[in-house]
Amino acid sequence: MPESVDDAMADLAMVFHWGPMEMDDMELAELMAWRERARLRYEPKPSPKPRK
Repeated sequence: MPESVDDAMADLAMVFHWGPMEMDDMELAELMAWRERARLRYEPKPSPKPRK
């Protein structure tokens, strides 16, 4: 969870290239849902375990 709404908006700007105008009308729950989508897209997927 981001520390502030500004952090969540910064994450969305970085991942989706949205400006403040695209996010200003969002309710907090919607903003956090989009932020979670951004997190899932940005974080690297775990590497599969090597076979022995």
